Amino acid sequence: MRKDDNTYFGAIHCPISPFFALSADASYNDPFDSGDNSDTAVMSLKFIRIKGAREHNLKNINVDIPRDQLVVITGLSGSGKSTLAFDTVYAEGQRKYVESLSAYARQFLEQLQKPDIDEIEGLPPTIAIEQRSASSNPRSIVATTTEIYDYLRVLFARAGTPHCWICGRVIASQSPSQIVDAVMKYPAGTKVMILSPLIKGQKGEHKETFAAIGKQGFVRARVDGEILELAGNKTPALTKTKVHTIEAIVDRIVLKPEVRSRLADSVETALKLSRGLVVVAIQKEGKAWSDQTFSEKFACPDHPHVSLPELEPRIFSFNSPHGACPACHGLGTSSEFDPEMVVPDAAISLENGAIEAWRKNGKRMNIFYSRVLRQFCRDFGISYSAPFREIPKKIQQILVDGTDKRGDAGTGTWFEGVIPNLQRRFENTESEFVKMRLHQYTSEQPCAVCGGARLKTEALAVRLHSDTPGPVAAPLPGSTGIHLPGYSIHDVSALTVETAKTFFQNLRLSEEGTAVAEPIVREISSRLGFMLDVGLGYLTLDRKTATLSGGEAQRIRLATQVGSGLVGVCYVLDEPTIGLHQRDNVRLIRTLKRLREIGNTVIMVEHDEECIRASDYLIDIGPAAGAHGGEVVCSGPMPDVLKNTHSTTIKYLTGEYAIVAPRTRRPVSPEKNALELRGCRQNNLKDIDVRIPLGGLICVTGVSGSGKSTLINQTLLPLLKRKLNGSKVKAGLHKAINGINKIDKVIEIDQSPIGRTSRSNPATYTGVFDEIRRVFAKTREAKIRGYEAGRFSFNVKGGRCEACQGQGNKCIEMHFLPDVYVACEVCHGTRYNSETLEIQYRGKNIADVLSMTVEEALAFFENFPRIAQLLKALNEVGLSYVNLGQPSTQLSGGEAQRVKLATELGKSATGHTLYVLDEPTTGLHFADIRNLLNVLNRLADLSNTVLVIEHNLDVIKCADWIIDMGPEGGEGGGRVVATGTPDEVAKSPDSYTGQYLRIKLAADQPGEQKIA
Repeated sequence: MRKDDNTYFGAIHCPISPFFALSADASYNDPFDSGDNSDTAVMSLKFIRIKGAREHNLKNINVDIPRDQLVVITGLSGSGKSTLAFDTVYAEGQRKYVESLSAYARQFLEQLQKPDIDEIEGLPPTIAIEQRSASSNPRSIVATTTEIYDYLRVLFARAGTPHCWICGRVIASQSPSQIVDAVMKYPAGTKVMILSPLIKGQKGEHKETFAAIGKQGFVRARVDGEILELAGNKTPALTKTKVHTIEAIVDRIVLKPEVRSRLADSVETALKLSRGLVVVAIQKEGKAWSDQTFSEKFACPDHPHVSLPELEPRIFSFNSPHGACPACHGLGTSSEFDPEMVVPDAAISLENGAIEAWRKNGKRMNIFYSRVLRQFCRDFGISYSAPFREIPKKIQQILVDGTDKRGDAGTGTWFEGVIPNLQRRFENTESEFVKMRLHQYTSEQPCAVCGGARLKTEALAVRLHSDTPGPVAAPLPGSTGIHLPGYSIHDVSALTVETAKTFFQNLRLSEEGTAVAEPIVREISSRLGFMLDVGLGYLTLDRKTATLSGGEAQRIRLATQVGSGLVGVCYVLDEPTIGLHQRDNVRLIRTLKRLREIGNTVIMVEHDEECIRASDYLIDIGPAAGAHGGEVVCSGPMPDVLKNTHSTTIKYLTGEYAIVAPRTRRPVSPEKNALELRGCRQNNLKDIDVRIPLGGLICVTGVSGSGKSTLINQTLLPLLKRKLNGSKVKAGLHKAINGINKIDKVIEIDQSPIGRTSRSNPATYTGVFDEIRRVFAKTREAKIRGYEAGRFSFNVKGGRCEACQGQGNKCIEMHFLPDVYVACEVCHGTRYNSETLEIQYRGKNIADVLSMTVEEALAFFENFPRIAQLLKALNEVGLSYVNLGQPSTQLSGGEAQRVKLATELGKSATGHTLYVLDEPTTGLHFADIRNLLNVLNRLADLSNTVLVIEHNLDVIKCADWIIDMGPEGGEGGGRVVATGTPDEVAKSPDSYTGQYLRIKLAADQPGEQKIA
């Protein structure tokens, strides 16, 4: 080996990792040693070599992950995939990076504990792109997250065209020399007057103005278009009640080359006198004069109060006081009382409480408001007992907004109005309880000043022009109703990623503007291209990141990383296909391969079959979940690894195991037994009518951004919650809903955490812990001591350990190191005091029971029917490996959702319940999906309706009815493309879902479902 070979020579050039030289515990192999160590060093360049991994349920495994390849780690839920990828590979990479920094810098960074491993070699710098919730900051939008908005601000500041928002005129800033050059372009011999405008369309005699002109030595002025001599102290007599325009005549010149210097002096004098404006009057043929106004500042010559500061990026930022709307401070919305929340049900009469906000105020207040409404009905001639919807529209508006805003309809009566009354009470009360109660009737409304644009009028008046059809925008605040040409920065932000890409391709700028904008547009276009590649073309750039799903937020971060162009990095991704339709998978895989091709290692925790088959290397963790997992079942390059016969994953990939569509489906009737939504038009929905059959497994499908979540989560769910649960959540725009009387309750089962602290766990959430505590309270020793069930709770005083207050551990803050959680030295992590732990049932105390897995507890409490029923439900949804006392913060989204499903399964069946699930297959293996389908079918068999938003074809093909949205995402979607059974939808030529479903159904063979 040559000494000048920089593969090994010098830590700076080492492609392994900066940790190779910086980490104290890293082993170093001398490249010039003639021993076998050089082979180990070569191997460490080709692999991330992990030895003795024991984190969580990993069983001292050794695994080699090839570098610069696309690696998929798969396995059953809870088998240890995420532990290997995130808690081992990423955690160690992040820890080594942080250790390389100074102690001062370390205190500002998130620090991870060293994973429980013997050794890890060949680890490059790691970046985790996890499936976590997006930022909840209302100021964070897609454009700011991807840095596109920063480039937009620079583009508008350097290449934008400012306009007057009163008259629409282009505002330009010109120096005195530029003004002189413009005037000198006229032919020689042209007569020119240089005027300084002093008064523009103002009433008055303006004697002081004429006096000031005379003192400065000017002998002529143009008043209302007429030239007047200002001889001596004589002042022109003007009519006080009429508007006048006064301009001082600075100079009169006949153009020729030698007068350039004189013209420049006169222009500067005029600019100084009028503070930046000069009018150049040119005599045309026939002795008529034509005026041309020039401005030294960004100000409209016709409307001097319309002015802009020097165009800088900060005036286009809604996070800066220089650009943010002064009314909403850049949020774009304000919390206002909403008529729809005040009167939630128009079918109710005033007598029966149609004014929801004037109910439940206490007996005396209810009597008072009842008298007020009766008097209103007498004054305006309406019935107190008629439904609210039958009251004339004009009278409804007066009732809600008051006579000050809506008039008195000729009655001569004053009425405050419901909303002004609520507003006054909210502003005057000092009671936090009253404020919280009144706040229920408010909703986020677009800012009344900026209309939701977030920016000042000055920033919105700066425009760019493109051959892309312009937006239909509202007039700017403070304008005369004029629509300015082109796009404002708000208009560009309102475009979808796909449309924005076209906008910048068709951008029209001047020659100078094109030169300035070229590098900016290149950066913006590349970022938009990356977002298109990961299937996010339907998102608008101004979409709040708080409204994004976990999968969308992850793909945005992925697009940002692709745009960064880093090389030699190990990316660790958590199911990037979440929320992605099969049609868009190809583009995502292409993006991941691009990361690999430029010299990065891509490690994915993934269950999607298409992604697994597209990978270079597969690692299957298992064979089962929890304590039965944590081993490497098989690993190897694709497709060679498919020859393994012991892996459940491989058996599903090769077709030995499969989820087969049912032979018969439940007969559902969208005509006779259904929920009907009419006129849905929220977001991109195109005023659609939808019938959702009841009594079966119903799937809502469609490409990403087609309107599935808008239809179900933003329209249907809030409507049902308001009608059935009394919720105050506002539903999406719609005309009507029919069939609510056919269901008795609605339950949303999402992937949000079941709790936010370590005190919450599966046992407490499902209610099984209440039953277990009662069992311990009934033991002989507990009765002798007088212990009730509350004694065995770790949340209240009595039986818990007071040293750690029932937490079981304590957090020790380490200023320059990661915080350390240590077991409580009093209870040793059991959460209870010694007296409580002395109570045992069948040789186990309450802490021992919390440490049991669901599988162990089910056998232990088999003689208690209620406990066994709840534990059996947890076992059936595939959570047999989870400890009863496992903190909810340690559960994945999929596990949390299955805990909620088990809770519902453990309840007594009532029928006529609507269960709503949004992508329940997230994080689920093929075998777990089979278990999930069994649970969903059980719920549907009990006359309930299971409504699922889903992309997974195994679930879709097992549905009783499909509602397919599309055909595209964003503005190209929002319509119902196809409805029917899976076999009927598969025949639809317009449905992308149908095309993939046709292939999936064709692959199924008749016969019983094959199972693992």
